[in-house]
Amino acid sequence: MNIIKIAIIAAGLSGIIVTKKWEMPESLTEISGLSYINEQRFACIQDELGTIFIYNTSTSSVEKEIPFGDIGDYEGLAVVGDTIWVLRADGKLFEVSEISSPKPSVKEYGTHLTLKQDSEGLCYDKKNNRLLIAIKGTEAGSDDYKGIYAFDLTSKKMDQQPVFKIDLLDETFESNGSGKKKKSSIYPSGLAIHPLTGDMYITDGRNSKLLITDAGGKIKKLYQLSTSEFAQPEGISFNAAGDLFIANEGTKQPGNILQIKIEQ
Repeated sequence: MNIIKIAIIAAGLSGIIVTKKWEMPESLTEISGLSYINEQRFACIQDELGTIFIYNTSTSSVEKEIPFGDIGDYEGLAVVGDTIWVLRADGKLFEVSEISSPKPSVKEYGTHLTLKQDSEGLCYDKKNNRLLIAIKGTEAGSDDYKGIYAFDLTSKKMDQQPVFKIDLLDETFESNGSGKKKKSSIYPSGLAIHPLTGDMYITDGRNSKLLITDAGGKIKKLYQLSTSEFAQPEGISFNAAGDLFIANEGTKQPGNILQIKIEQ
């Protein structure tokens, strides 16, 4: 499939403008994770197979498949040099090293997170040499926040307490002026750090939303995305210049990767 190049595909009241679109092949209809590699390549996963797909934007095709695990619910991935980390919904992490070699090595790491937390968002925090994991499900000790946890890449261990908390009592989540709070109004499906500002960008696949916080986790903006373009935003990634990409799982249409611009 060829890339669809359109100056402005969609620009609604949200201020989100889609500038490029790549439709995914059938193998990535259920694309669930996205990580930028270079100008021509993304690493992708889908939520049923233990396989990393290297998608080439210049040929609009999958150029390589890297098997790493059994069938499972894989939700996020992050490229760190010649290694790709993959997150499973039960909190397990897979380190797929030497991805350019014919036979990459695979190591598995457990965390204290479980299926109840339903881990979905994963990104590389280069500044602190760690992975950040955002949960979609329920916190064990509180309904007032959803945590973002850190997995240290030196010790290969995860902190028991979240390094950031998405405050569900923040006024951002008030219900249409009624004054009532929606404690479950955000379901993180993807997570990325802006390389220039340090802000965190969090997709909500269930409700087609985009949440932006500052580098300290304080909420800055919540965007309602157009469901006609963002049917189910599951993956999110930046390149070094700060260009933003969001992957959508396919429904009646193929899955896709969108390059977007946010009008301030």
